[in-house]
Amino acid sequence: MKPTILSCAVTGTFPTRAHNPALPVTPEDIAGACIGAAKAGAAICHIHVRDPKTGLPSMELAYYREVVERIRASDTDLIINLTCGPGGRFIPGDDDPAIAAPGTNFKSAEVRTQHIVELKPEICTLDLNTNWFGGGAVINTPRNIKLMAERMYAAGVKPEMEVFDSGDLVLAADLVAEGALKQPLLFQIVTGIKYGFPSTPEAMLLAKSMLPKGCEWAAFGAGRHAFTMLAQAYILGGHCRIGMEDTVHLAKGQPAPHNAALVEKSVGIIRALGGTIATVDEARQLLGLKA
Repeated sequence: MKPTILSCAVTGTFPTRAHNPALPVTPEDIAGACIGAAKAGAAICHIHVRDPKTGLPSMELAYYREVVERIRASDTDLIINLTCGPGGRFIPGDDDPAIAAPGTNFKSAEVRTQHIVELKPEICTLDLNTNWFGGGAVINTPRNIKLMAERMYAAGVKPEMEVFDSGDLVLAADLVAEGALKQPLLFQIVTGIKYGFPSTPEAMLLAKSMLPKGCEWAAFGAGRHAFTMLAQAYILGGHCRIGMEDTVHLAKGQPAPHNAALVEKSVGIIRALGGTIATVDEARQLLGLKA
């Protein structure tokens, strides 16, 4: 079997330090979490940023720049995967649903990808979902997806398509047929988000069966099923993801002390099932990235 690429999503959007005080918040914390995760066995680190004063999610280019520069200046090699998920949220107003309520963060394709064009990571995420998620409507129109993909490819960055439900994979097939998504493809199957794929073997198997032929794919489970879905992804032949974006616990009732601990446990699971962990160079080769 080919080696398994392990990704670490170090902070995300929804967890807070109230859930786990060890959650990385500042650019220095986030960069350090990525480096620690890479040393523990992750080949890829998936990165969101936060306002270092409030801990709230941010799209600030300066924060992304600091994280990326800190990683690149370190002696640790890893594949940087910057999120492009933020900027797709619309919350309808109670009195007039056509007017955005507080909490809306709905931005153009150009704004959502400005950090990709500027910083040129090796990978960035391209969300294909439109659904009700976390108290708001996440809207990714086919037009905006195409515009974002075009800017990613022009910057020399490989998009990782994040799919949350079966309709996202139907859309992906259409985008591939239209030439908006280019081979070789990379997908991330998301399970455990309410109103999307549940964290079950059946759901992951369905998602896998709908993927375009010849693509590389990974999967993860959000919340308490993070490690069971990691094992399921490996068993079905996919790559794996873990991190404090997905779970802030190492086990039930045991907060994770840092992202590296989640990675170490995941490495143990994959090896116990007979797998091997891809090095950064092997991950680049599998994903068709330039060294």
